[in-house]
Amino acid sequence: MDAAPLEPPVLAWLGRELPGHAVAAAEPLGGGYSNDNALITTDRGRYVLRRYRPRPGRDTGRTCSVEAALAARAAAAGVPVAEVIAADPGGRAAGQPLLLARFAPGVMVSNALAADPGAAAGLGRAAGQALAAIGTVTFARAGLFTGPDLVPSPAGLPASLPGFVETCLRAGSAAQALSPAELDRLRALAAAADPLARSVTGARQLVHSDYNGKNLLAVARDGRWSISAVLDWEFAYSGSPLADIGNMLRFRSDDRDGFAGPFIAGYRDAGGALPPRWREISEALDLYALTDFLTRPPGHRYFGKAVTLLKSHLERPVPG
Repeated sequence: MDAAPLEPPVLAWLGRELPGHAVAAAEPLGGGYSNDNALITTDRGRYVLRRYRPRPGRDTGRTCSVEAALAARAAAAGVPVAEVIAADPGGRAAGQPLLLARFAPGVMVSNALAADPGAAAGLGRAAGQALAAIGTVTFARAGLFTGPDLVPSPAGLPASLPGFVETCLRAGSAAQALSPAELDRLRALAAAADPLARSVTGARQLVHSDYNGKNLLAVARDGRWSISAVLDWEFAYSGSPLADIGNMLRFRSDDRDGFAGPFIAGYRDAGGALPPRWREISEALDLYALTDFLTRPPGHRYFGKAVTLLKSHLERPVPG
């Protein structure tokens, strides 16, 4: 695809941010569920252009500015991220926020696993090491990032796991997929897991909040895998890395593919700390994400997956 799909204002902005470059091609990139990403090829290199779609109730300009600031902060701590070249959070150039980053080589970890299941151990270890690096970035307190100064605000964080679960059940379509008895067991699970989730409320480390194979790029050199870039930081906040562990291990409780064990070993070996009952705590934190998926329409790609996984959780003994 040539550069024609890019509107003149976007091309003009690229020209200002990449002086002396001639844009040769613009190709849509997959994986951008919330925003549009395009691979920009110039006569001097390759870049990724991120365009933030307007969404009700979400300040995409803030998201853009936070992502740009986090990229710089994370890179300074040794986290593998794509270098941000320029950002226009206010949308002054093209009427929507734009972010331009240098193209990072690599293959998505999810795709690498699908292509070569034998690579699971190496990819798992690499993903664990990268997560440990993310955890070295700390803040004054837990909370959500409200701007490029990256000062976390506790406003907007759920008060309790049971309260959050109840809000999701009332707002979404859970009653269409779970029986009344299952809904009651889910409420009981949330109440039992709440002390575990609260046990890490004092944590103030960088959390990616969508840490899984589709947001990790990996490269192999001399038979050894490493993470070349952690992508898509729009949901990041200050909290506990155990939330990212819960996300990564969401569908790997039995480690059938041989990824989870090396993932945790890589995390520990790179300096990541794990408290007692870390697995139960990570699952308790992941319950926030799973029940949030229940607020999606029943036909949404994550609604059915969340229902299936929650049902498996409900079959297990309630944590004590």
